[in-house]
Amino acid sequence: MLRPFLLGGLLLGTYWAQAQETRYQTRTGTTSFFSSSPLEAIEARSQQTAALLDLQTGQLAFSIPIRSFEFKRSLMQEHFNENYLESERYPKATFSGRLLQVNLPELREAASKVQSVTAEGDLTIHGVTRRVQVPGTLQLQNGQLLVQATFNVAPADYKIEIPALVRDHIAKNVQVKVRLTADALRTMASRP
Repeated sequence: MLRPFLLGGLLLGTYWAQAQETRYQTRTGTTSFFSSSPLEAIEARSQQTAALLDLQTGQLAFSIPIRSFEFKRSLMQEHFNENYLESERYPKATFSGRLLQVNLPELREAASKVQSVTAEGDLTIHGVTRRVQVPGTLQLQNGQLLVQATFNVAPADYKIEIPALVRDHIAKNVQVKVRLTADALRTMASRP
């Protein structure tokens, strides 16, 4: 009588561990961008990137409040929010898509090994959505999923108008870096 109960408990525990290890989330990821031109370098950082990744299905989603980007100079931050990204009208940048390839067994077995991946999905900035492919890496370390990606964004692709007066100060392509440390997410189905 005790054996079926123990077996059921082991199976439930195994299911719970697997479910917990495939879905990860964070609300404090870092996204930064850098624009280099002959006249000026512009850099900003947000530590409010929210992300949800499901390694089993490959689905992922990110959301960044535009106003959370901090600049070294307050005037740059003001112009960024009011004139370029119009953060009152377009308060968030988002990405929704999937990983094209992720080897979950290998990621679990070699927990300290970095796995190269490509994410494909819809990137929405300034109210404009474009289909993109973004290269990145995944790594499981101490029960957390580490995610890194670096890619370029052209402001013109997202209808971000740069006034002629400062056009030479901003690069045609802006480098974006995403760095996440995501914790395992406990789903309702996996709670004891």
